[in-house]
Amino acid sequence: MTAIKHALQRDIFTPNDERLLSIVNVCKAGKKKKNCFLCATVTTERPVQVKVVKVKKSDKGDFYKRQMAWELRDLTEVDAKDANKENPEFDLHFEKVYRWVASSTAEKNSFISCIWKLNQRYLRKKVEFVNVSPQLLEESVPSGESQSVAGGDEDALDDYQELNAREELDIESMMEVCEYAISNAEAFAEKLSRELQVLDGNYMDLSKGHIKALQEGDLSSPKGIEACINASEALSQCMNVTLKPGHEKLMAVKQQQHLFSELRDTFARRLTNHLNNVFVHQGHDQSSTLSQHTAELTLPKHSPLHRDLLRYAKLMEWLKNTQREKYEGLSRTYVDYMTRLYEREIKDFFEVAKIKMAGTSKDGKGKFGLHGSSGKLTGSTSSLNKLAVSSSNSRRSQSSSLLDMGNMSASDLDVADRTRFDKIFEQVLSELEPLCLAEQDFISKFFKLQQNPTLAENVDDSDGTVHSRPPSEHRHSISEKDMVRMMMNKIFQSIETELNSLIALGDKIDSFNSLYMLVKMSHHVWTAENVDPASYLSTTLGNVLVTVKRNFDKCISGQIRQMEEVKISKKSKVGILPFVTGFEEFAKLAEAIFRNAERRGDLDKAYIKLIRAVFNNVEKVANESQKTPRDVVMMENFHHIFSTLSSLKISCLEAERKEAKQKYTEHLQSYVINSLGQPLEKLNHFFEGVEARVAQGVHEEEVSYQLAFNKQELRKVIKEYPGKEVKKGLDNLYKKVDKHLCEEENLLQVVWHSMQDEFIRQYKHFEGLINRCYPGSGITMEFTIKDMLEYFSSIAQSH
Repeated sequence: MTAIKHALQRDIFTPNDERLLSIVNVCKAGKKKKNCFLCATVTTERPVQVKVVKVKKSDKGDFYKRQMAWELRDLTEVDAKDANKENPEFDLHFEKVYRWVASSTAEKNSFISCIWKLNQRYLRKKVEFVNVSPQLLEESVPSGESQSVAGGDEDALDDYQELNAREELDIESMMEVCEYAISNAEAFAEKLSRELQVLDGNYMDLSKGHIKALQEGDLSSPKGIEACINASEALSQCMNVTLKPGHEKLMAVKQQQHLFSELRDTFARRLTNHLNNVFVHQGHDQSSTLSQHTAELTLPKHSPLHRDLLRYAKLMEWLKNTQREKYEGLSRTYVDYMTRLYEREIKDFFEVAKIKMAGTSKDGKGKFGLHGSSGKLTGSTSSLNKLAVSSSNSRRSQSSSLLDMGNMSASDLDVADRTRFDKIFEQVLSELEPLCLAEQDFISKFFKLQQNPTLAENVDDSDGTVHSRPPSEHRHSISEKDMVRMMMNKIFQSIETELNSLIALGDKIDSFNSLYMLVKMSHHVWTAENVDPASYLSTTLGNVLVTVKRNFDKCISGQIRQMEEVKISKKSKVGILPFVTGFEEFAKLAEAIFRNAERRGDLDKAYIKLIRAVFNNVEKVANESQKTPRDVVMMENFHHIFSTLSSLKISCLEAERKEAKQKYTEHLQSYVINSLGQPLEKLNHFFEGVEARVAQGVHEEEVSYQLAFNKQELRKVIKEYPGKEVKKGLDNLYKKVDKHLCEEENLLQVVWHSMQDEFIRQYKHFEGLINRCYPGSGITMEFTIKDMLEYFSSIAQSH
């Protein structure tokens, strides 16, 4: 039984910081004999807990295992069955009654006696002992019985033990430094007792369970990890005990410190080796899932890896505080393995994104499809570039322009392609964002690195007072944040390169994709900055945003350059210039893309540049036009611009909207006046001469005395424009205007109505000049205003 007791103490109770005081071999009453052991135990740490533990052999019979435990405070009655006769049976009353048969009456009596003593010593509520011999319920038992039956009762722990050689050497060393050691034994004993207290109370006393956990604890199971965490924390407490002067010279203290150092080094090596193996295996296991993720344009989630590793976070903190070199070595190992893992994942992910962007087929496979279970993609970067060029044969050119848009209807704007591109680009950013944030959060927690140095600058006291951290502590937090950034930069070193490559491809497919990319990238940068302005994600996306903005600016500059290079046919009328309608389509597209966008200011600046270029180049084309009158080119195009800006209500272009209206009105009026001079050319010239004489100082009533402008000359001119000729001239004018104007702007009726109004104004003006300059002459026009209105109306209806 002694051997069994030692085995149980070593294998079951020491690891749990318990002492085995008594043991009895039992089986359940009335059942087939299956032996087990009931053990009375106490904890080594205070407050003391007393338990009855049931232990049995494993099915294979090669080791013991703990099966059930009861708190002694829950025991209400012990029934020994018979106080006078030897009887191996007894009952223990917990929440229910357990009936046992001991292998011998002696073992039963010893066990019940131990239970009685523990009850007397530790419990306020006393257990009722029934049918128990009074001899068993005594404060002390014969020493022989105590040693042989109780088998190590707790009271026996105080027995005298002879000093060993180490303890003798310690006492001799202390006596040498204490002059009164021999002359005043009581004072020396008091000093000795007081100074040796440093080894008591678990200050420098590590339990056997903790030592075993540090030496051989299981680092792969949650229970084993928890035991190692507790043991490492206890070891740190022991090693950090503040010793009083002179205590460090004690041999016992030195030996304990040496033991602690060895335990620290041993456990640090075990932990480092274990975590190194975890990094390696996890990296290999993770790569097996790449195929399914890349096919779906999703990145593998590393949360299972993070969850498993975070169980070791407290141990990493211990390693960081005790073995900095090993901690930093583990950090480098983790970064190396994760860099390779992420590089494979990100490369395959972006390759699929590029294929889907190029649109080889509806399912994104086609020539560059996935092959095999490895998830590797066939095709090269050069192939992707060639594919991008020929991805849409319906496009007029590889990249969009305002000129192209002006020649295409809304249905031909490859809306589906752009929508697909926008979704793919958003999917890419949406996958990268949580990946980077999760990894940075994990690194900070696992390696115990400061995430927010700005928060570390101040410390809040319990009373609310805020004060600065010491400079050294602040510098440490900054360096730790730099360490997080360096680790993230290494692990995700391929992201910025891959993003820039993807952006270049999107820009090559369609330069207007830069609008989508600017909005999406700006939003994700804004989101990342709100989470942590100094995070790796925020910094990287900010760098890439610069590239996207540069592409956007390049797109706008390219549109302006194409406007300046536009050539108009000399043989056909101008109509609405392609870059004018192109600006309209661009603005509609941009307004849809930039709705509620953070970078609206970039679009407004682009609008100003584009609209000024449109204005300048409309005027340039109008001046160079040979087939279409300048006024018509200006009138029609500025009318279109005015309508566009009025419809879209772009606040930053309000001044340009008003300017467009002004230019349209001016050139409409100019065109009408110049055109009306043609059907009544001689009459117009005659009255222009009359007005010129008056302007030179000739009185109006004296104009008729001028030879070239007398009454006879006036009648002669008027006769040349009878109603029939006037109508004929207006009809020809209508046809000419119709040839000048384009159908898409639909301004013919507007111009014709303006000509009618202008003709009426001129008619009244001529009548006024006749009445003032030729009073009483009775001279009138050959046609009336009523006739004129009828001419204009009938001509418009006939066409």
